[in-house]
This record gives sequence, structure tokens and C-alpha cells, in this order.
Amino acid sequence: MYAASSSVTAPVRPHRTLQAGGSPYLDPSRPAAPVVPGTVRARRMAGAGTQPLSGRIDLSGPQGAQLRTALASVQRICPEFAPVQVLRRSGRSVLLVGTTGRATAVAKVLLDHSPEWRERYRHEIAAYRAFVRHRPPVRVPRLIAADPENCTLVVERMAGRVAALQRHPVEAPPRADVRAAVGAVCRVNQWRPPAELFGRPLDYASRISRYHELGLLTDRDLGDLQKLLHGLAVSGPQWQFNHGDALLSNLLLSPAGPVLLDWEHTGWYLPGYDLATLWTVLGDAPAARGQISRLAQSAGPAARDAFLVNLMLVLTREIRMSEMAVQRSMQSAGPAQPVPAGHLSAGEEQRLLLRRLHDDCGMARRAVRAAVGTR
Repeated sequence: MYAASSSVTAPVRPHRTLQAGGSPYLDPSRPAAPVVPGTVRARRMAGAGTQPLSGRIDLSGPQGAQLRTALASVQRICPEFAPVQVLRRSGRSVLLVGTTGRATAVAKVLLDHSPEWRERYRHEIAAYRAFVRHRPPVRVPRLIAADPENCTLVVERMAGRVAALQRHPVEAPPRADVRAAVGAVCRVNQWRPPAELFGRPLDYASRISRYHELGLLTDRDLGDLQKLLHGLAVSGPQWQFNHGDALLSNLLLSPAGPVLLDWEHTGWYLPGYDLATLWTVLGDAPAARGQISRLAQSAGPAARDAFLVNLMLVLTREIRMSEMAVQRSMQSAGPAQPVPAGHLSAGEEQRLLLRRLHDDCGMARRAVRAAVGTR
């Protein structure tokens, strides 16, 4: 991308060492990292409804009833599943770790059965079923059991260290981790499974129009992106297989190789969607962003234009999500809590992230306009 490899102008966030653990696919035999009361991590865990990895499941009260329902859904399709821990629970889903015979498994159960989320879960189940016969070029959890009707999925637990604990890491990941992530994504992008197994999860024209209607894209953004899409349609772009949610938090690193998780958005996209996602979340790693930009442009102008369209959509989505998080933080703000030196409150972190995303979007916008000018 033209100017996108340069660093952003948002202030450098204070250094903070991330705690070990926290991955949705943690080894249940390892205790969770300690949670210091009053820290950002403690508040996030409390806000997300995450239970400590205690090795016991509390089935009492209203939440216990919800867990019992989820467990019944799991054991209906996998009777040998013996729950050990609640790894993650939110209003939308619950993630359980347990055993199936001598193996360890992870069960994912949808709680919010709205049409959008049901479609996502069914798409992910279809992907894991496809992987049984058509193995992707990266390691993925093995499917154990699935029920698309009740949106319940059981897969093997993969050993490894999560590449990032947050959607947007607060500090640059190690270079080796970035290389592993980019390498895994590129192998997925080069894969050509049977076209009929996976659809196109993203309707580009509709998404651009919707973001414009929401005021997230300007009139000029709308026109520029439509021009790039038209040019790509005329040139007949080669659709590319993408993971669809290539966050570092969806990547496990192990000596046996990287493992990609959460395939609910996988399918065929314009080239560079996964690279655009990685570029977006690596805000504190300008060298990695430069590498990703060069890689995305290496196949010529069409690949460059596709990457820029993807980047604008990914950045706009992240801005929207961040703005909603800031609003929730303001609405739920109670009495000010003391924050340890060198740390930021959750609200301050969200505001800094939002500022950086707006800077990034401005950078991508200039690159889009330059690309339109070359057509």
C-alpha cells in the first residue's frame, strides 16, 4: 500500500507485560495466570463473565441453569464428553473444556440464537465438516461432533500458546510470532478447496453501502471504493480462500506449527482480506505492517486494489466496534477505580485504540484515492 507502511501518529501506549494464559484453548492442567484486583485485565474478566479456570463448574443459580442446558446440548451429540472447566462465557456463547475418553476436547455452544449468530455457527460447523475430507494446509482442531440445528460444536483441544491475548495487542508481538502468523495466513490463501464447499461470506457492495448509510464512510469513500470494485470486476479477480478472522488471538503457536481457530467467517474473498486483518491489529508493529503491505501488493495493481478495499472495510468495522465499546464503557462507568502506575483504564485504552484506528483509516483512505487516480 502506498503510505500504509509508515507508522501511525497515535501516541505510544505505555508498556505493559501481558500475563500468560487466557487462551480459549488453554491446557486445563495448567492454572490460569493470577488476576490482580483493580487492573484492566481483572475488570475485563469481570465484565466478560469469565470464570477462573478452577477445574470445577458451578451449576447453581440462573447461570448454572444456562450451563446445564449447554452441557445437555453437548452430551446429546457427544455422550462421553465430561466437562472440566468453563473457559469463556458471554451472553452469546459458552466455551467448555472437557475430556472425551483419553483426549481433551473443547465444546462451543451458542446461547444467542438470533439468525445472524446461528448462521455463523452453522458456517463454522460446515467448515469443520469439510476439513475432515479436505485438510487445509495449516493445523486445525479435529472435529469430534457437531449439531448445526442446536449450534453445538465439539473439537479437539490443541496444545499451544496463543499469539495474542487481545484483539488489538497493546505491544508489538515478537517477530517470530508475526512470521508464523503471516506464513499460516499465506498458506491458507494459497489453498484451493472445492469451490462448492465454501461460499462468499462478504457481499462487498452491500457492506460498503451499509457503512456509508451509517455515516462511517464519506461520499467520496463510497465513490472511490465502488470504482475499485468496478475495476476488479472488469479485470475478473481471482477469488481467494481466506480464514476470514485472522486475528492473532485466533492463532496458537506450538513446536508442531501454528494452529488456526474459529473458522466461522472462512470462505472466498477478494485477495488480501486476511492480510488486511493482520495489518489492522498490528498497530504497534510498523515493520510487520510494511512487510504485509508489500506482500499484498506483490501480485500487481489488481491485488493492491483488492487489499485496499479489504483494508477499508476491516478498519471501518473495527472503528465501529471500538466506538460501541467506548460508549458501553461510558454508560457503565461507576466510581473511579485506582489504576496502577504504568497502566491505563479500560476506557482510556479503548479511546487510544479508536484514535489509532481513525489515523489508520485516514492512511488507507489516502492510499485508496491514490489507487483510483492511477486507473
